[in-house]
Amino acid sequence: MRFDTKIALVVHEDLAQWQKLNVTAFLASGIARAAEDIMGEPYEDGSGNRYLPMFREPVLCFAADGEQLARARERALSRGLATVLYTEELFSTGNDADNRAAVQAVEAEKLSLVGLGLYGPRNSVDRVSKGLKLHG
Repeated sequence: MRFDTKIALVVHEDLAQWQKLNVTAFLASGIARAAEDIMGEPYEDGSGNRYLPMFREPVLCFAADGEQLARARERALSRGLATVLYTEELFSTGNDADNRAAVQAVEAEKLSLVGLGLYGPRNSVDRVSKGLKLHG
């Protein structure tokens, strides 16, 4: 099935493995709120145990350097895509209020991005992620 929308996560390629996983998890949590219909239906196994729903469509994960992340952020915002970010400062905060304050304290062009999540029309997300390599 081909969707009209696309989910892309872009993570800084030079992070420690635990940081990449942490950033990916937080970005995905933000994307989960991007649209009412982004989530599928709940799961149930053959024994009747129920599980939470997941995204209804695939998630593409890309690797990027700081310059590529900054360029993707600019492109995403200029196209009006639903965007979630993770900055380097968030590794040293411990709660949502401090996270928001850390982001708000820095002007957009000076953000130290380590992750970016995008959701929107397939062609727009493709243009924003053009040239990025899939995380491997």
